[in-house]
Amino acid sequence: MTTILQTDNLVKSYMIGKMEVPALRGVSLQIEQGEFVAIMGPSGCGKSTLLHLLGGLLSPTSGKILIDGEDLSKVSDAKRTDIRRRKIGFVFQRFNLFPTLTADGNLKLAEKIHSGNGGNSSGNRLEVLRLLKLEDKMHHKPLELSGGEQQRVALARAVINSPAIILADEPTGNLDTENSQIVLDMFRELNAKYGQTIIMITHNPEAAAVCSRTIKMRDGHIVEE
Repeated sequence: MTTILQTDNLVKSYMIGKMEVPALRGVSLQIEQGEFVAIMGPSGCGKSTLLHLLGGLLSPTSGKILIDGEDLSKVSDAKRTDIRRRKIGFVFQRFNLFPTLTADGNLKLAEKIHSGNGGNSSGNRLEVLRLLKLEDKMHHKPLELSGGEQQRVALARAVINSPAIILADEPTGNLDTENSQIVLDMFRELNAKYGQTIIMITHNPEAAAVCSRTIKMRDGHIVEE
């Protein structure tokens, strides 16, 4: 198998006043292409910090992060942004959709940011919307959609440009049981049918159960796999 993501002795600390507070204390992990991985642990264990480091949203205090062979810990902020744009799709607990754009408009914007131009990929957008059962919602704005539909649009936006990795931070945290199951089924289908690599932060054991592997964290360490 091909290693798509690797960290080596990853450390992240924050300064609160004059006090240094560690969030990650030497995390080493390896994710293979096509894995569906859950990261679990109590609040404050460092799992969201880890996800933000993997996505290039934060810089580590020390250690190494390799994304598809590129070392995030050794590149400039501009290069890190470029790697994030090309290789990583994000799905957050808060949907973070542009409220004035339709579902299709949100996807068009994601394509434009990815490509740097206004290239027309309407066929790909329609395919993704069909996969996520949203083709009849493509002209609806976020406030005209249910929470589950908004999260599926957010998921469509994350996969529209075929990223190497999807990073999902509590993607079912704001959803009821029915919509949570729909979103988890979509993740599972993307992973099983299309080989999409997915790393998901979750508190929910039922959500973790759909993954092929679970990593448990506590106090900034990986304590179980």
